[in-house]
Amino acid sequence: MMDDIIRDVAALVEPESLRTSVSYRIRLLQIAAYKNFEAKVQGFGTAPRYFGMLKIIEANPGIPQSRLAEAIFLDRSSLVPILVSLTKEGWVERRQDARDKRVRLVHLTESGAERLGELQREVDAHESAMADGLSAGERDQLLKLLGRVDDNLRRAQEGNA
Repeated sequence: MMDDIIRDVAALVEPESLRTSVSYRIRLLQIAAYKNFEAKVQGFGTAPRYFGMLKIIEANPGIPQSRLAEAIFLDRSSLVPILVSLTKEGWVERRQDARDKRVRLVHLTESGAERLGELQREVDAHESAMADGLSAGERDQLLKLLGRVDDNLRRAQEGNA
């Protein structure tokens, strides 16, 4: 019986339904990229896992929490604990909208903006390693195709709202 144990992941049989599944492949790559990145990046608290969100805040100072949640496919209720953590770590601050007290606007702190620049260098190195061996044209094509998948998912999300 011991000979039946699969000892090497390369020996695993991957069912065709998974081998041909775009969503499965994207999810596997996301997990691998995240683990690789988190293992290399130290000293930034929880920010590395929310890098994309921080960059959106940087590009859209004062973005309402609700719009930020939509931009990154999160429920507003799921976003709040993340923002609380990033606030405690000094990355962001939430301010009341002067026109509508129910609305919270999200800004990077001055320290958060500086640290985000440092984190960007780490992200750039990770991005370079992930795309190693791809020509500029292949990288552009990959991004274009992923953009189409993103568009499809956003349309599906709108249909469910």
